[in-house]
Amino acid sequence: MCAIAGAINQSDLFYNDPRVAVEIRNCLKHRGPDQDGIYIKDEAVLIHTRLAIIDVENGIQPMIAEHGGEEYVIVYNGELYNTDEIKSQLISLGHEFKTHADTEVVLKAFIQWREDALKRFNGIFGFAIWEANKKSLFIARDKLGVKPLFYGLFGDKLLFASEIKGILCNPIAKPRVNTSGIAEIMLIGPGRTSGFGVFENIYELKPGECGYFKDGRLKTHMYFELSEQENNESFDEALEHTKFLVTDAIKRQMVSDVGIGTFLSGGLDSSGISSIVSGILKENGEQLKTFSVNYLDNDKYFKKNKFQPNSDNEFIKIMRDYLDSDHRVITVDTPELVETNYRAVDSRDLPGMVDVDSSLMLFCEKVKEDRSVVLSGECADELFGGYPWYRDKEIRMIDGFPWSQTTALRASLLNDRIKSRINPQAFVYQKYKDTISKVSGEFDKTETDKRMREMYLLNVYWFMQNLLERKDRMSMSCGLEVRVPFCDYRIAEYMYNVPWEYKDYKGREKGLLRKALEDVLPKEIVWRKKSPYPKTHNPSYTKAIDKEFKKMAEDKNSPIFEILKQSEVKKLVDTTDTVYWYGQLMATPQTKAYLLQVNYWIKKKNVIFVD
Repeated sequence: MCAIAGAINQSDLFYNDPRVAVEIRNCLKHRGPDQDGIYIKDEAVLIHTRLAIIDVENGIQPMIAEHGGEEYVIVYNGELYNTDEIKSQLISLGHEFKTHADTEVVLKAFIQWREDALKRFNGIFGFAIWEANKKSLFIARDKLGVKPLFYGLFGDKLLFASEIKGILCNPIAKPRVNTSGIAEIMLIGPGRTSGFGVFENIYELKPGECGYFKDGRLKTHMYFELSEQENNESFDEALEHTKFLVTDAIKRQMVSDVGIGTFLSGGLDSSGISSIVSGILKENGEQLKTFSVNYLDNDKYFKKNKFQPNSDNEFIKIMRDYLDSDHRVITVDTPELVETNYRAVDSRDLPGMVDVDSSLMLFCEKVKEDRSVVLSGECADELFGGYPWYRDKEIRMIDGFPWSQTTALRASLLNDRIKSRINPQAFVYQKYKDTISKVSGEFDKTETDKRMREMYLLNVYWFMQNLLERKDRMSMSCGLEVRVPFCDYRIAEYMYNVPWEYKDYKGREKGLLRKALEDVLPKEIVWRKKSPYPKTHNPSYTKAIDKEFKKMAEDKNSPIFEILKQSEVKKLVDTTDTVYWYGQLMATPQTKAYLLQVNYWIKKKNVIFVD
């Protein structure tokens, strides 16, 4: 993958001080360490850093094409998985190609079809195209939001970048956060409202959104949204349809001019991907490289619970032997996990999922030593109904976000000044209602069917977006490209309309997917009970977090007390209650770690709180 950035109507600054463009490029260089380029002409500045995966020699950006008297310039972050089909269509229409890079296909598809090209794309991307003579910029993000694209509006100036830091590097952008931003961090975080960039005047293109910036104004609209459709397939027809979509998505996402690998947890999702990839590689006489993460002394301290009934290790061994893969286990220890808790904030530019983020960052850094491209099993739980809140009949009917069923603790931490400006419960509930209101239930036969469709949207547009952001930032922090085949928009579109009784096959989480992968996996893996992303169970992690948290909580000068009550924060120091901040992945230690991240974020970003 890559990083893109740019500015429109601000070129005087860049002409007078070229170091600004270089600084912006450098702050995004981790995403694309192989090549880079800067375009400055008239009103436009376009910046690119590249991780070379396809057509390593010729895919350098910004890429320029002349057509019909117009100069088109693209900066592109992403991967197009139907490049060959679109390229063939364009060639038949008279277009010629100088490279094998999908960047050129995206550029010429826009020249041919304008924004209608987006509907033809099967891929993940955030890109910008400048039309020099029209003095118009087109920006777009992929259908499900796998790749990021942020933008800032400052008067008649538009800034954009793959990460928030690429905007804040520009001297006209200030790290100002108002009450709405505080509410995002404290009442919804680490989730985030789609399109909202937390910092004042900074936004993110929503999944499936595009727009034009011309004459100092940005106009955006949705080109893709999930829609309710009637599904009259039998179970067997739905099963074959699912098998095709999943297998085809995995095959398409294997495209690469460098070696690929897979993450392997021993769970259904990563194992299914690994098995299909391994089979294809074996046809060419190649062995799959697989990777798994573990924590020091986890076997010693692991205890079964409702959410994690067994350890991954025995299942990883089953899959390693089944695939005959070249497997590498990467072990993470407590000290580096705690230290990386803060580096993870630097990558997200916001507080995140604490050790769930930091462990992934450390894991990716080691994987990068062997591979630049890997496939991962994210998004299957959201699309196929894998999470506990899909299964628990009481939880799924609660009128609110299922992974954060109360705002009481979060609200109690806010100081009186903030709470006087916002109603915490109403703020969060309105976000929830706005999402489920998109469901009409026109084709749903029962109230349960309608509710599961609502749950689907809640998961796709909230929980999944957080995990995709995590995966992108933690992996791209070291220039590792992680692809997510289950997040193929065709799968998401189809599964939105598959009856719940099919997804609930045999009364099991992801039952339909289990049946679809039955022929490519050992029985023990197919019917293994779902287990979440592996966490450390070492008590040394809790002790280390508690020590840092106590120090922060007792220091009246801690930056976090600009927005929180110190007296309420201090109550968490010695709490023995189990707190769930954000689903089962963020319990009491993670709640404390999250507040440590907020404190660090305020200080590191020099956040300016404004009314």
